[in-house]
Amino acid sequence: MPPALPPPPHTGGPGAAELRRWRRYLADERAEAAVYRDLAARRGGEEREILLALAEAEDRHAAHWEALLGERAGRPPRHGLRTRVLGWLARHFGFVFVLALVQRAEARSPYEGDTDATEAMAADERIHGEVVRGLAIRGRNRLSGTFRAAVFGANDGLVSNLSLVLGMAAAGAGNRTVLLAGVAGLLAGALSMGAGEFVSVRSQRELLEASNPDPQAQAAVPHLDVDANELALVYRARGMSPQEAQAHAATVLRDHHLASASAAPEGVDEHEAVGTGAGAALSSFAFFASGAVVPVLPYLLGLTGTVAAAVAAALVGLALLGTGAVVGLLSGAAPLRRALRQLAIGYGAAAVTYCLGLLFGTTTG
Repeated sequence: MPPALPPPPHTGGPGAAELRRWRRYLADERAEAAVYRDLAARRGGEEREILLALAEAEDRHAAHWEALLGERAGRPPRHGLRTRVLGWLARHFGFVFVLALVQRAEARSPYEGDTDATEAMAADERIHGEVVRGLAIRGRNRLSGTFRAAVFGANDGLVSNLSLVLGMAAAGAGNRTVLLAGVAGLLAGALSMGAGEFVSVRSQRELLEASNPDPQAQAAVPHLDVDANELALVYRARGMSPQEAQAHAATVLRDHHLASASAAPEGVDEHEAVGTGAGAALSSFAFFASGAVVPVLPYLLGLTGTVAAAVAAALVGLALLGTGAVVGLLSGAAPLRRALRQLAIGYGAAAVTYCLGLLFGTTTG
């Protein structure tokens, strides 16, 4: 792509506000190029090449603002908080997490509608977002199985144990009883979640394995009758048309090669996307326990009565906001909306249980 050309110069020269905006853009482009280079330094092969190419594109955009500013460039201001955070995360945190943040940053490019930026630059930023989305897909697939189990486990622990603790407290149970109930709920829920996730993921992997082609079938290929054989039926059963299946079977027979027997699309490894049973089980156990211990902490620290219940609810609320925001960031969605949705669901469930506890405490008192 040819380098972006600056728009026609302003009659009368740019004003102070325009110069400040151009300097900010210049600083941000330089910082984003540095983020891509930081990420590239931690990757290899094709991913590294793609990230370095993105860094070069950001350098090209920076050159546009340098050309506009000329001798007035001076010392560019510090880049924005968002870009500084991305740079810090690129150096300290996981690849997928940073890519998710970069994807959102590219999608919010300020060049749309800015007459000082070229249409090519605005289009570049949109394409950059799609490139980053493609890079993140592989990492998200690796994370999806255990990450799903981890998020589900943490939220289940937070909500279920908060509901249990508040329900017991509302019913008039003593602090010792509430604490014992919370610890019992933690252990029972964590073990149940771990066992359930192991069985679920293991069963799903076994179903996928049952659907894969049998590797031993390759040994039968050289012995098939070239003029009358059922190999074409394999490909028809996997979705090919009769003509495509016949042509593909002829090719396989000619080459004595069955590596392409599966008609499944290339790219995502289904087993990788599902995750492992042990990984999902451990994630579910650990994250359920880490979530379930939060509502119990005030009672472990010696707080009692309404104060302990209020502190437990506040701590769980903060944790729900955090997990919701993380899910939003990694999925490329608005983190605040996901955080508030998580909070509303969790507090709604806890409120219902608290009201039931009040009701039972009144009727049995």
